[in-house]
Amino acid sequence: MDITTFDGPVAQRGVGVVAPFDFALDRELWRWTPDEVSLHLTRTPFVPVEVSVDMARLISEHETLQNAVAALDSVRPVSYVYACTSGSFVGGIRQERAMCASMSGAGRGMPSATTSGALLEALAELGARRMTVVTPYTKSLTDSLEDYLAEAGIEVAGREYMGLTGQIWEVSYRSVVDLARAAHLEDTDCLFISCTNLPTYDVIPQLEAELRVPVLSANQVTMWSALRQAGAEPVGDYQSLIDPAARASLATYRGSRPAPRERSQDKAARADFPGCSPEPAPE
Repeated sequence: MDITTFDGPVAQRGVGVVAPFDFALDRELWRWTPDEVSLHLTRTPFVPVEVSVDMARLISEHETLQNAVAALDSVRPVSYVYACTSGSFVGGIRQERAMCASMSGAGRGMPSATTSGALLEALAELGARRMTVVTPYTKSLTDSLEDYLAEAGIEVAGREYMGLTGQIWEVSYRSVVDLARAAHLEDTDCLFISCTNLPTYDVIPQLEAELRVPVLSANQVTMWSALRQAGAEPVGDYQSLIDPAARASLATYRGSRPAPRERSQDKAARADFPGCSPEPAPE
């Protein structure tokens, strides 16, 4: 068969993705990506620091992001995104916006986003002003996320965290679901699962059906924003941020949410991962 008789390959739009050096969920990002878009990933340089506020600051310096974008720019992406939640919220809203400007400046003026900026966009899309957050982080890093949201005028109604300091990509779906179930969800507009190294694609529809509240995740909002900037739409059936039918269906349940489960810290999750330092139970 002479392949030259066929048109193709399908014309591609590129999205440049800058990820932290320890990011391990490349394949999950592709699950939100339509066929006409290619993801071009690069990583920040390694730093010998555990997942913490210090690490978030170190991997998010403007020069680091500019160098990463400059390397990606050789293949001419039409948008850029920094796929790191903590790295983009730790400096507050002003710093997050400066990151976007810095990346665009290094990338021919193409639109740029960050995970934390994408989260605020997604909350606006859903009309959410009061939310619950669950994270794999330590208390101090979770506090920093809450500070970022407060600066944006978003109230945190409840939160749960795991206290992990490394190898977050090894957390199981079961642990993510258990953490979400333990969170306080009364009078909240949505649930956010933080950290781009935490796997979430398959748990979002289950949690939305069970908890009867919109569920956002770090990788989901990252790809939703980056793809829209590239003129494409993300793929994500039964996810209310992405699927209009799922959003409409979920709206019918908003007045009849299940009773909250007993609040508990996922101590077992911490103990199962080498290199992760357990923390005291949350306040």
